Amino acid sequence: MESSKETGCQAREGPILCVNNCGFFGSAATMNMCSKCHKDMILKQEQAKLAAASFDNIGNGSSSSNDKEPVVAAVIDVQTGSAELKAVSIEASADLASAQSSEMKPKEGPSRCNTCRKRVGLTGFNCKCGNLFCAVHRYSDKHDCPFDYKNAGRDAIAKANPVVVAEKLNKI
Repeated sequence: MESSKETGCQAREGPILCVNNCGFFGSAATMNMCSKCHKDMILKQEQAKLAAASFDNIGNGSSSSNDKEPVVAAVIDVQTGSAELKAVSIEASADLASAQSSEMKPKEGPSRCNTCRKRVGLTGFNCKCGNLFCAVHRYSDKHDCPFDYKNAGRDAIAKANPVVVAEKLNKI
């Protein structure tokens, strides 16, 4: 058998604990950190890069309202004395504002027939007059529909069939 000097590999004595003392085992590929601590470290590095880039943009005055880059806000925890950077997306805040406006909309009740007030749910019929009706009142003669079907039909036919006029023939 070959010795470790010949192969260039060092034999490990045992598992290595995470350098952050979280209790999990680390590996050399993740700088002797467990996967969770390594992922957290990478995330903090990316946020620091984003913060530096956004501070440079603000300092240069090149930031505009149409930029879709995340805005970074610094949060300082007074009790522990540590500072964290949190990225807040402009798009997320716009989505939040639209969600709040939709919540302010009054809740609509169940869909009901406009004539008999029967609950119709998904089986309701929308009429051209703009109202919702049940299966009994869906026809225009059953609910006194104000929509003028005759004129609508005439207009549709006139639009679909334009008047064809032949050119006049020259007399010989």
